[in-house]
Amino acid sequence: MDQATHNKIVSFIWGIADDVLRDLFKRGKYPDVILPMCVIRRMDAVLEPTKQKVLNTKNVLDEARITEQRAALCDAAGQAFYNTSKFTLRDLKSRGSQQQLLADFEDYLNGFSPNVQDILDNFKFRNQLTTLSKADAIGTLINKFLDPDIDLSPAGIDNHSMGTVFEELVRKFNEENNEEAGEHWTPRDAVRLMANLVFLAIEAEIKSGTYMLYDCACGTGGMLTVGEDTLTAIGAKRAQQVKCLLYGQEINPETYAVCKADMLLKGEGESADHIVGGAEWSTLSHDAFPAQEFDFMLANPPYGKSWKKDLEAMGGKDGMRDPRFKVMHKGEELSLVTRSSDGQMLFLANMASKMNAKSALGSRIAEVHNGSSLFTGDAGQGESNIRRWLIENDWLEAIVALPLNLFYNTGIATYIWVLSNKKPAHRKGQVQLIDASQWFKPLRKNLGMKSCELSPEDIERISRTFFDFKETPESKIFPNAAFGYWKVTVERPLRLHSQLTLKAIESLRFTSGDEDLRAALYEEFGDDLFTHFPKVSSALEKRLADWGSGDDEGEDEEGGSTETGLPEKKKKRLLDAKIWERDGRIVEVATKLRAVLGEMLFEDHNVFRARADAALRKADIKLSASDLKQILKAVSWRVDTAPPVILKVHKPHTKIDPLRGMFEAKVDGKPAVVEYEPDPDLRDTEQVPLLEDGGIEAFIRREVLPYAPGAWIKEDATKIGYEVSFTRHFYKPQPLRTVEEISADVLAVEKEAEGLLDGLLKVRQP
Repeated sequence: MDQATHNKIVSFIWGIADDVLRDLFKRGKYPDVILPMCVIRRMDAVLEPTKQKVLNTKNVLDEARITEQRAALCDAAGQAFYNTSKFTLRDLKSRGSQQQLLADFEDYLNGFSPNVQDILDNFKFRNQLTTLSKADAIGTLINKFLDPDIDLSPAGIDNHSMGTVFEELVRKFNEENNEEAGEHWTPRDAVRLMANLVFLAIEAEIKSGTYMLYDCACGTGGMLTVGEDTLTAIGAKRAQQVKCLLYGQEINPETYAVCKADMLLKGEGESADHIVGGAEWSTLSHDAFPAQEFDFMLANPPYGKSWKKDLEAMGGKDGMRDPRFKVMHKGEELSLVTRSSDGQMLFLANMASKMNAKSALGSRIAEVHNGSSLFTGDAGQGESNIRRWLIENDWLEAIVALPLNLFYNTGIATYIWVLSNKKPAHRKGQVQLIDASQWFKPLRKNLGMKSCELSPEDIERISRTFFDFKETPESKIFPNAAFGYWKVTVERPLRLHSQLTLKAIESLRFTSGDEDLRAALYEEFGDDLFTHFPKVSSALEKRLADWGSGDDEGEDEEGGSTETGLPEKKKKRLLDAKIWERDGRIVEVATKLRAVLGEMLFEDHNVFRARADAALRKADIKLSASDLKQILKAVSWRVDTAPPVILKVHKPHTKIDPLRGMFEAKVDGKPAVVEYEPDPDLRDTEQVPLLEDGGIEAFIRREVLPYAPGAWIKEDATKIGYEVSFTRHFYKPQPLRTVEEISADVLAVEKEAEGLLDGLLKVRQP
């Protein structure tokens, strides 16, 4: 089909929307009618020659009481779909009433095969019929699509051309409604670049055979279509027999219907069966292709979109067992579960889990992300673990920074991640970063947020930069480890003074929490709360039940009363005699300690703790470790000049290693090796590059110990993280203006203002 015929058909169908649907539907709803009608008309024309054969086969199968009829009916139709209704669209051209036409049209629709029913249901096409019928528009719509000026039969337009027409209509509708287009439609220029990066890199290695393509967020199927076209063209160029099987998953019902319909219209019934979607088919929580492996994968997943609903359906972060997002890596289990507010990187992990390791080519992936995928997530968190998993497995080939405002519904920075599990030898152990943010062609008219495009020359330039794999101002090459770091926890010792003052001891009376509330109750009920709780329990329960009424009662804005009340959980704790008894006993023990130790200030907390322990033993007072800790905490405070608090004493022969918290000290006048209690308020973390000369130890000695003597590393808290910073590697500082340039500007402004004040004064003179 030549371009003129193509444009004529597209324009005619596009015009039907304005001719028939104006004033009946909003413009944004036009595709909900036009696209399914386009599908129906094409299928009707394709099935027309075998219509009677299908009806005869249907009668035979019914008489034989055969329930599984799909294969036989598809065989009779000679297609991957069929229609068993006695009507064709031409039969519906003339009807006496709208009611009869509506009934017959519904009967016609009901005759389609299940795969077409799936398309119609997800288009929600039947929901539009009532509006069309009331406006007497069904007949007009059918007649328009049967117009002899456009021939949608196989004789007038082949499958591939019909698919091209359909895709052009989808594109025009998406651009017309560009405020939503970016959700399900990736600009073709970006898709062509992705296809180049995936396919052209291994062009010379493509051989005859069947290749499986996958898009985990396939939208209207554009990436699969361009991918198939690119791979088929490579096969034809190299005289290889290449067959593509397309697989896709899409949660949005309408765009899923578009994608599946496109496959059927192009005569790719087998691929259409591999397009799975609808509201229940979330890629994250309901994988349509578990354990399936693919040769090539392209996707533009949603970014900045919450996946909390999926997370809950998968058992939450703790209950997650999906092998795509819980992986074994270098002997440890890595959780790839990201923040619930943004699940875009999980789509990348999903595709990486489906890479084919058995074939000679392996698998290649291109996926679009926004900037947060480069750096979001701390070491040990899901996003960082995904980057680590990909990079340490040496799967990441390159990341390409795209121009701003390239997509329809966002102007933010976007990036293409290119992955392969069979890297060529010259790329092994390395990652290429390409800054293509300045390579674009401005559009004459914006399409939503899209103000630029990648021209063929831009796509060629980016692709060539990728294939050349050389250092240039826009291309940087790094070893994998350059993006990794250790997140090291640095501890410093706790230093305390201690003193058993009455005020400190009194604060222990409400150490179990809700201090203000318990203080109010203590003022009302006194020491009986601690010593004779049963005596006041009934009155306390009544008081708590009335809490929030009386003086605390207010009125809402509409004049109604409101009661704050107390949460049941809090009431239960306040009515727990054991909690009151525990707090009372802590105060009692602290008071006895004060009687023995006095109100002396201890400038060494270790001495104070030893004296307190001795006093408790002598008085035969048994106290739990947590209760003793409460007392010590209440009567102590931080002082930078105090001796460090000893946490544990080791035997003298234990290896001394101050960098790891093992210090030489004297305890009771004897040499020992001790660990100090870390001070949570002084705890800090450092990011140490994996390529740091001398590793963590050299970094700490150089960057930390000169400024924090006595600090040490908490080794069991060290985690590995990965992040990618385009800004750091491609930032080009603007040179500061010289003094001469600034002076010249100031003098120019002064000269421009000369006489201005005089002129203003003259105007004001009488």
